Amino acid sequence: MHRFFRANLFHVVGKDADLIIDFGMGLAPLRPFLNIEIGKPVLAVATHVHADHIGAFHEFEHRLGHAAEADGFAGMEDAATLAHLFRELPQGVEQKPEPSFEQDKYAIPAAPLTRVLVEKDTVDIGGSSYKVLHLPGHSPGSIGLLDETSGIFFSGDAIYDGTLVDDLPGCDKSAYWTTMRRLRLLDVSIAYGGHGAPMSRERMRMIANAYLDASG
Repeated sequence: MHRFFRANLFHVVGKDADLIIDFGMGLAPLRPFLNIEIGKPVLAVATHVHADHIGAFHEFEHRLGHAAEADGFAGMEDAATLAHLFRELPQGVEQKPEPSFEQDKYAIPAAPLTRVLVEKDTVDIGGSSYKVLHLPGHSPGSIGLLDETSGIFFSGDAIYDGTLVDDLPGCDKSAYWTTMRRLRLLDVSIAYGGHGAPMSRERMRMIANAYLDASG
């Protein structure tokens, strides 16, 4: 997989339900690789609608995402997912996931939301509860999930340890500025971004400040 489309995904085991955050490109089925107890509910939360995060979203029954991108999840059109950027990329994969795979025919199955999220909603899996933070800029419906008890934060592509992207179709630099001002003050113990390594609170603040300084 080309480095631009490699993204993190997370499986959080709860007492009452499991939480899956983001879903890769969907070049191969994801669910069979997850160790999920038979019969246990699974809540699938997409941090945003870009192709590298929602390829296998359709495999899950309970699908959650932000209201601003609800139409994008329902249609999975290129204007929302930016899947065409992958189709057009030279050598997007190093090895075909299966012999019949054709990169120029890559498409993402529609996955309408079964629960629409907005700012301050909660996702409770038993033992852990995550507050939804609307963090637009990279995309209109970008969200993060914060466990206010433990300080664990899943930030999607709102912030990660790497080169932040604010120049794709649908990006909004003004909104991203506001998001960064918010994130630099957020009290977290550790942040897991949509790409790159986990971040300490200090590292996340440094990245946010660097973005603000560069665009100020």
